[in-house]
Formats: sequence, C-alpha cells, structure tokens
Amino acid sequence: MSANVTVRGSDDVTASEPTALAQDRTVAVVGTGTMGQGIAQVALVAGHPVRLYDNAPGRAAEAVAALTARLDRLVEKGRLDASAREAAVGRLHASEELAELADAALVVEAIVEHLPVKQQLFADLEKVVGDDTVLATNTSSLSVTAIAGGLRLPGRFVGLHFFNPAPLLPLVEVVSGFATDADVATRAYETMKGWGKTPVRCADTPGFIVNRVARPFYAEALRVYEEGAADPATIDAALRECGGFRMGPFELTDLIGQDVNEAVTRSVWESFYQDPKFTPSLAQRRLVESGRLGRKSGHGWFSYAEGAERPEPHTAPPAEAPEKIVVRGDLGPAEPLVGLFEEAGIKVRRKGGGGFLVLPGGGRLVLADGETSFEYHGDDIVYFDLALDYARASRIVLSTSEQTSAEVLAEAVGLFQALGKQVSVIGDVPGMIVARTVAMLADLAADAVDRGVATAEDVDTAMRLGVNYPAGPLEWAGKVGHERVRDLLMALHERYPTGRYAPSLATARRAYAEEGQDS
Repeated sequence: MSANVTVRGSDDVTASEPTALAQDRTVAVVGTGTMGQGIAQVALVAGHPVRLYDNAPGRAAEAVAALTARLDRLVEKGRLDASAREAAVGRLHASEELAELADAALVVEAIVEHLPVKQQLFADLEKVVGDDTVLATNTSSLSVTAIAGGLRLPGRFVGLHFFNPAPLLPLVEVVSGFATDADVATRAYETMKGWGKTPVRCADTPGFIVNRVARPFYAEALRVYEEGAADPATIDAALRECGGFRMGPFELTDLIGQDVNEAVTRSVWESFYQDPKFTPSLAQRRLVESGRLGRKSGHGWFSYAEGAERPEPHTAPPAEAPEKIVVRGDLGPAEPLVGLFEEAGIKVRRKGGGGFLVLPGGGRLVLADGETSFEYHGDDIVYFDLALDYARASRIVLSTSEQTSAEVLAEAVGLFQALGKQVSVIGDVPGMIVARTVAMLADLAADAVDRGVATAEDVDTAMRLGVNYPAGPLEWAGKVGHERVRDLLMALHERYPTGRYAPSLATARRAYAEEGQDS
C-alpha cells in the first residue's frame, strides 16, 4: 500500500499520510466469542458498519442478538443515547458466508489461538477481500509474522491486540510483523485512536509488550513462595499495600486462570529458546496439574467455595516504637521515611555515610538491596522492602535471619507501626518482594526498548493501561535509580547464578549514564 492513499468517504481528498479508517467503511470481525463481540462493539460504537462472521452455523446471528442486548444495557445505564443505539443496531449484520465480508476495509480475527487455523482463515480471506483491505489478528501469543507468512500480500497484515474486556480497557497493542507495511501499521494505529483507544506500537516479539514485560510480576512472587519466605496472601498484600499494584499475583492468576497464565508464561519462555529470565514455575505447574485453575474451578491458590474464608496476610503484633533513630547517609528511594518518622514524633539524628537506619538497640534497617541478613556476621540486620509511596503505603514488609535478635526486630516493627502501617515479617530472601519484582520488570522493559520492541513511553503506557500497574516500569526505575536496579540485580545474580537475574546491557547502559550524571 502506498503512503499516498485515498480515503473513501472523505470527498476523495488524497492524504499525504495514512489516516484512520473512515466511519462509513465496513469492519468485519471473524470469531464471535467474548473478544470478537467486544471488538465488534467497539467498532460499532465508533460508527462503522460491522459484519460478524463465525464458521459455526447460527453463531453470528446469536452474537448480533447478544451485542444488541449489550447496547440496550448501555442505554439503560445512560451510557448510550437511544438514537445512537438504533443507528448502531442498523449497522450490525451477521454473515453466514465468508464471501459476505468482501466489502470490508478492515477484518479483525479473534478465533482460536492455533497457528494453522489462523493461517488458513487469512488465506481464505485473501480470496474474498480487496487488495486494499487491512487484515488484522487479535492474537495474544502467536507470531504476527508467522500468521501472515503464507499470504500473497503480507504487507497489509497487522496485529491488533485488544485487552479483555475490549469495550472497557483502553489499550491496544498495534503489532508490526516482519513484512507489515509502515503505512498499514500507521493506519491501524490512527484507527484505534479514532475508536477511542490508546494504541501503542510494537514489534512482533514473543508476548509483544505486556505479556513479555509482565512475566516477573508473577514469576518473582512464585519464586519467593517456592523458597518458603512467605505465603500467597502475604505476598499479594505486599505487592498491593506496599507496591501499589491493583491486585497481587496470586489472586490475579486465580482470576485469569492458572492454566491460561501458565500457558502464556510457557509460550514466552519457549519462544525465547528457554531464556532463564522467563522460566516457568514448578509450583504453578503442579497447581494446574491438580485442576486448581482458580475462580473458574472453585479453587486455585485460594478457595472460592461458598463460605470459604480468604487467608489473611501475616501481620506482626503491636510492638513499642523506639523514641529515636539514627539515619546514616542518604536512604535513596526510602528517604521520604525520614520526614514520616519525624512527623510521628520519633527523634531523628543524621550522620554521614552508609545509607541505612540505626535502631536504639544497635540493629540496622536496610532497604532491600539483593543481599540477605545472614550475610552480615555479628550484626543485627533487618531489611525493609521498597514501596511505591511510603506515605501512602498501608503495609511495610521486613525480612530477617535467625541471627537477628528479637529485640531489634521488635524495634523495627514498632518503628513502622508508629507510622500507622501494618507490618509483615517474611523470611530472609534476597531482594524481598516488591524490590526484586520492580527491578526485574524494569530490566525487561529496558531490554525491550533497546531491542526496538517499542519506545520507552509506549512500554510504560502499555504496562499502566494493559495490566493496571501503578507506574510504568521505566518510570519507576527512574525514581528508584537505574544504578540501584542494576546493583540489586547483580546481587541477586551472585546468589542465583543461573542468568535469570543478570542485568541486561540496557539496564547497565542506563546505570552507567546515571553514574556519569552524578560524577
């Protein structure tokens, strides 16, 4: 397709750049499941004539009826005008034959995630639609390049990865395959903006942006659990109440479905030739094998049986707060704690060097750095976890070793309780929970950017909108400091020398640039 295109329905004005699909152009959706109906609804409300097709007889008509009912509910809730509903229903049609999609300007496929089936569908579509029709797949796990590999015109093929539920979630990953024409990707991008979505551009890589970068959110929680450092309820609470994430990874995977989440993890791992950074969890594999798939099966990490009580996170009992503490050096991302302690009436004395807190009993409070308490021979060390915002965090997580005295731990617990925080004490695990998760997310995000998968802005946008992260990984790394991210990962790598935690060159470059700015 040429960069100089004539948009039908725009008074035959020739545009110098690809533009959004005009509203009078037909959009066809193949597949009438949840995603197919959701995508059709988005296109319909945006003003397009929409055709729904499914190879199962009668399914398209059923989907039209279901979509009409959805529009009726929107009218009842005051989210759609009655006249707009009537106009939309008039533009919605069921198609029983693939040939009925011949006039479509855009065809979006949302069928089973099976490569040969998708390839055959698009081969059949090429025999029906015009050469200027844009063909798109909503795949979340397959290669866009591979799906388009056998097409006569692979340049007009693009990935449009919507997130479920498509009518509500704003993010769409616009994925360019190896052969996708730049103007086709731009037209798809502009069309998604016209539909009220927030599109991000992405190269065809396993997992695209979100499913690639998000793996550590689940993997690090599972690793902490497998090491016996904390239970699922406590890990979830740490990431929610300290890290600021909307849901914890255990409750989230129960919602997604353990089989679905594990399959995506395994697919990304295998697509990256079993790169250790994406290694699946044996604990999750056993959960899937047991049939505990989450909410849909009634039991996953938690029970969803009627009347079942959700396990509570471990919370330390009340302890007496120390009257005074010493702050040695700059606490980095934990520096806001100093003001909070002073506001709580705790006397703070500052001394140079170190970057840690000293408790009255002589113990040290250290921000998670990838090391462990037991390595400090002869010292009472309590680690505390990274928080998105220490002022707003409702829970602080501490870790100790068997060497840490009960008196020092009690002082640490009381110190944070004086700020109105609940405190969870976990085992002596390197990097704790939030800190190692954020470091790994930031590392994969930086690596994706440097490999040309997407821009830094698009990666952060995708993670905020696609999986509701409280901050983009690169934005968060910038606040924590790329040097700190690199150093934490190096410390983890020393303790787990498998390659999983080795910082990428992208992270190393950012840390080096940061060091140059500081010098």
